[in-house]
Amino acid sequence: MNSIFETLLDLPLLRGASRERISETAGNTKFHFLKYLEGNQIVAPGQQCSHMMFLLSGKVRVEVASSDGRFRVGQTLTGPDAILPQFLFGRNTVSPCTVTATDTCSIMQVDKNDWLKILNLDPVFMLNYLNMLSSGSQNVVEGILAITTGSIEERLAVWIVCMTQPGATEITLGCRQRDLYSVFGVQRSSFISAMESMRERGLIEYTNNEITVNDRRAMQALITGAALANAD
Repeated sequence: MNSIFETLLDLPLLRGASRERISETAGNTKFHFLKYLEGNQIVAPGQQCSHMMFLLSGKVRVEVASSDGRFRVGQTLTGPDAILPQFLFGRNTVSPCTVTATDTCSIMQVDKNDWLKILNLDPVFMLNYLNMLSSGSQNVVEGILAITTGSIEERLAVWIVCMTQPGATEITLGCRQRDLYSVFGVQRSSFISAMESMRERGLIEYTNNEITVNDRRAMQALITGAALANAD
C-alpha cells in the first residue's frame, strides 16, 4: 500500500490533493500494474482507449502519422506521466498513436469507470484533469490564429504543441521540406530562412526530411506570444 501511495503522489493528474485523499484513493481503487520491456508495443493505432494509463517509470515513444505517411510526429514521455489522457472520453476514444517502450517501463492502468470515481472523489483531481483538457483546447484556438495570420515559426509551433504533451522531449516532425512549405503556403526561401533563424536561436535542428525540437516550452511561448500580440 505504501508503494502505491508514493506512486500516486508523483502522478501529475493527482498532484495537489491531501495525503488523506490519496490514501483513500489507493485503498478503494483497483489498479492494474503492467511491465513492458524495451521495444514492446504498449498501444497500437486504432486501439480503443478504455483505461487511463499512467507511465510510472521508464520512457515511451509516442508516434502518430498522417494516413498517407507524409507527416509524422514523435515524442518521448518519461515517467511519471499520463499516456494519451485526452482520448479517454469524447466522440473519438480510439488511439491514433503507436506507443512503444524505449526501455523497461512500469505502467499503471485504471478502468474508465474507476477513473470517473477518482475524479469525483476530490475537486483537485477533477480540476487537474479539466485543466489538462482545457489547455489542449486553448492550444487549438491559439493555433488557428497562428495558422491564419502567424509567421512560419508560429505555424510550426502550432503543429508541435498541439500534437505533443507538455512534458514531451525528443520531439520530431518527420516530413519533406517541400511538403511543409506547400502546406504553409510560403516560398521555399522564406521557409528555409525561418528554419535557419530558429536553429540559430537553439529552438530546432533540421534536415531535408525531419525537424527536431530542442525545447517544447519555447514553442509554446511562440504561440502564446502571438496570441497576446493579436489580442493587443
